[in-house]
Amino acid sequence: MSAVPNRWGVLLLVSAGLLLVTLDNSILYTALPTLTRELDAGSSAMLWIVNAYPLVMAGLLPGAGTLGDRFGHRWLFLAGLAIFGLASLLAAFAPSAAMLIGARALLAVGAAAMMPATLSLIRISFADERERHLAIAVWGSLAIVGAALGPVIGGLLLSHFWWGSVFLINVPVVVLTFVAGWLIAPSNPVDEGRAVAPWDGWSSVLALVTLAGLVLAIKQAAHAAQDMVQGAAGSGQALVLPLVALAAALVAGVLFARRQARLAHPLIDFALFRNPAFLAGVLAAGFVLFALAGLQLIITQRFQLVDGMSPMHAGLLVSAIAVGALPTALLGGALLHRLGLPLLMSGGMALAAGAVVLAALVMAQPDAPLAWLVATLCLAGAGIGATISVASSAIMNHAPVHRAGMAASVEEVSYELGGLAAVALLGSLLPALYSIGLQLPPGAPEAARGGIVAALELAGSAADGAALRMAAATAFDAAFLKVLWLIAAMLATGALVTARLLRRNAPVAAPDTTQESAIACEQA
Repeated sequence: MSAVPNRWGVLLLVSAGLLLVTLDNSILYTALPTLTRELDAGSSAMLWIVNAYPLVMAGLLPGAGTLGDRFGHRWLFLAGLAIFGLASLLAAFAPSAAMLIGARALLAVGAAAMMPATLSLIRISFADERERHLAIAVWGSLAIVGAALGPVIGGLLLSHFWWGSVFLINVPVVVLTFVAGWLIAPSNPVDEGRAVAPWDGWSSVLALVTLAGLVLAIKQAAHAAQDMVQGAAGSGQALVLPLVALAAALVAGVLFARRQARLAHPLIDFALFRNPAFLAGVLAAGFVLFALAGLQLIITQRFQLVDGMSPMHAGLLVSAIAVGALPTALLGGALLHRLGLPLLMSGGMALAAGAVVLAALVMAQPDAPLAWLVATLCLAGAGIGATISVASSAIMNHAPVHRAGMAASVEEVSYELGGLAAVALLGSLLPALYSIGLQLPPGAPEAARGGIVAALELAGSAADGAALRMAAATAFDAAFLKVLWLIAAMLATGALVTARLLRRNAPVAAPDTTQESAIACEQA
């Protein structure tokens, strides 16, 4: 079946798969308080319930993208869907936090198979450059919409059903998408010499160890710093684990890079990063996903825990980011050939950084209307949307067709690293800053430093519960503002770095080689 007549159907198909993956990245943000209560999960278990999904996915993505280049993105997409559906059922009925972590890891296996295939199927279905820019922009905008809708859908489901419904909702979408994919997804031409090349599983293991070590190091370092400030016994020994984890991550990372240089068919060809536009796109994807995941995580938690919002209302609040992002993401892809990468990519991050600064200033005012915060989140979304749509184009258009799966997997790794870093760093930094800044009223128990949830529970039975509740809210807000400033600084850094890389940027689409043009014509 020819790919071109069905190219818009293919876009709809991969968009459905993309929405599944991105929704599951953020749908638990509003469910965390509920899961903590229902599964009796501690802070460490909750961190891994959230992180198991992006962590395993990021470790498997390089191998998944390369497998798609060798054996066909269509079949990998369908296999990923099947695994994702099965894992959703297991997660929905998990009886414990440990089982849920395992199910989330299996979800990541399915997502890792699907994600590179979504972009790769667009790359081989759209031969016209401008149409491809628009299709990738739609893809990028849906990535933002899916991430933003996660907290909303999660909150809505939790308002009417039990927590397992946030996973069970995936199953009917998986079934419909699988049938559609079987009927219309195109097959990419596979070079026989590449198809029989062995898949290097050790590279994926090394990538996974690198990422797991980094996440564990960040998490444990934040806890160790918190214990040292509180003067907890054995706080000096607590530094050993993050140092060991960081050393393991560095060793595994170096071994991974050296192994790729020796392999005839590497999972990641580091020569792609010599192109400044490709590198800028990869960095931009990581920076904006750090900001997006960070904003969703801390805003939903803050308004549920301090203001008492329901999960659904907190999710609706952060959906303002998607409202701002959707139009600029679509326009960015449509106007890329006129406006160019620097303005949309670096300018978008600069706009988002300024918007987050405004959000911090708004939140610093105790009586500021909520509408002001919504407006700043819409503005931040506009900057994020402009960046993310052209970041994908920069990556996919500066990689050859036969490396489409590899390029897509590199982009997805960047996305997942950004989200992982946000959850691991900000998810650990926020409670640490809260604990450090908490000024306990006289007679209040020290256990209130364990987190705002613990403080609010203790306030219910404390003699001066109102004072403890006010102290906890004040400390949490102070920590919240510091984290907002950090997110703004990260976005500003991304704007400066990508602007420098794109200063001598090549044309938006690098010319195809003769072989690549022949493949594109064959697809047409």
